[in-house]
Amino acid sequence: MYNFTFHRPTTVRQAAGLLARNPEAKLLAGGHSLLPVMKQRLAQPSALIDLSLVEGLSGVELKGRSVVIGAMSRHADVAASPVLAEHLPALASVPGAVGDPQVRNRGTIGGSVANNDPNADYPAAVLGLGATIITNKRRIAADDFFTGMFSTALEEGEIIVRVAFPIAKKAAYEKFKHPASGFALVGVFVSKRGPEIRVAVTGAGANGVFRVKSFEEALKKRFAAKSLEGLSIPATGMNADIHASAEYRAHLVGVLARRAVAKATA
Repeated sequence: MYNFTFHRPTTVRQAAGLLARNPEAKLLAGGHSLLPVMKQRLAQPSALIDLSLVEGLSGVELKGRSVVIGAMSRHADVAASPVLAEHLPALASVPGAVGDPQVRNRGTIGGSVANNDPNADYPAAVLGLGATIITNKRRIAADDFFTGMFSTALEEGEIIVRVAFPIAKKAAYEKFKHPASGFALVGVFVSKRGPEIRVAVTGAGANGVFRVKSFEEALKKRFAAKSLEGLSIPATGMNADIHASAEYRAHLVGVLARRAVAKATA
């Protein structure tokens, strides 16, 4: 690694101030994505702003008809949350499937959402539930937040403080994971909240997480796995690498979507 300055603010305002004064600085949440690329010298921030001591950025609570999760909440804590177990168990299953125990006990929801790795699990849940990302400056709807691979609508000086997930009547997440890394080769999150149906896919798209509108339209007629029989998505625009071809990933989207709907309606 190159030399850098390390900051540990205790408030969001202090963190935002440090970020404004250090344009090349990076925010440090769990560090599982940032630190490896720094070790490889692929990233050379002049400063790191550690958010671990910032007050009010952790915890899971019920607010009205939404579950609100602090950005610095660890994956393991979210997975074990009694609030989620009662009101939105499908969301608790997402961090429970992330990586390994070391990753789950250090990685955070805010870091995952802000990084927007194309194979990460949380983006599928955020988009699949129509969540709202709350920053120190504004509220951003999930449909407007993810803008491409490793790209989001976050502006300079903007820090995620919470993510609000509306409670869905039916929801589930199904994942086909890489056996070594635990990342999603394909992951599908489905939800039904009133008349709104959402099907979000991670791991498959060349531009990151996306919704499958054709599946959503079919499920609006009847929210059942049979409604998706015979439906598929084209391989065009799917990610292809040494682990899976674009055609295989496109096939998995249909398989996992049917499994997720079956789980949600069980």
